[in-house]
Amino acid sequence: MVNEQTGALTHVGIALTFGFIITVMIAATGHISGAHFNPAVTIAFAVTRHFPWREVVYYIAAQLLGALLSALTLRLLIGDLAALGTTLPAASVMQSFGLEILLSAVLMFVIISVATDTKALGTPAALAIGFTVALAALWGGPISGASMNPARSLGPALIAGVLDNQWIYLVAPVIGTILGGFAYQLIREPRPEMASTL
Repeated sequence: MVNEQTGALTHVGIALTFGFIITVMIAATGHISGAHFNPAVTIAFAVTRHFPWREVVYYIAAQLLGALLSALTLRLLIGDLAALGTTLPAASVMQSFGLEILLSAVLMFVIISVATDTKALGTPAALAIGFTVALAALWGGPISGASMNPARSLGPALIAGVLDNQWIYLVAPVIGTILGGFAYQLIREPRPEMASTL
């Protein structure tokens, strides 16, 4: 929205802003809530047995509420500029759908590796995830919008009343994050207690 108004950020600036924001928020809230800002990631963690299913509905409700309140805040501060940042496909629907699956899978692969594998504890999780978001936005942003997050897309879409093709951003990130989570679990080294049973 800021770039729409001023033109100061450019595509690179927008991508870096996405990455910086998520880096800071993970660093600030990771020890409080696990930094769950994304319903697709929360679902993928539950599917891969790294998060209790009984808490999923509460986390998703909080994520959606946060997205709605953020969109309302932007409307109050800036107005309806750029449809409040609603994610929309710039390419074909199927290109955007496929790209959102791919980007979400890569994001989840990085998240689950730095969040659950003790061998990756030396890797600063906030930086790894933030850089992944920035790179995804740099590469995929001009095509699909690089949402990777159903809440991030649904909040502005509902407040702006722009619901065209929003199913892409609800379905593709969930598919992608589940695939990314399972992909990492498939290639990670077995734990010592698992190796002893082979």
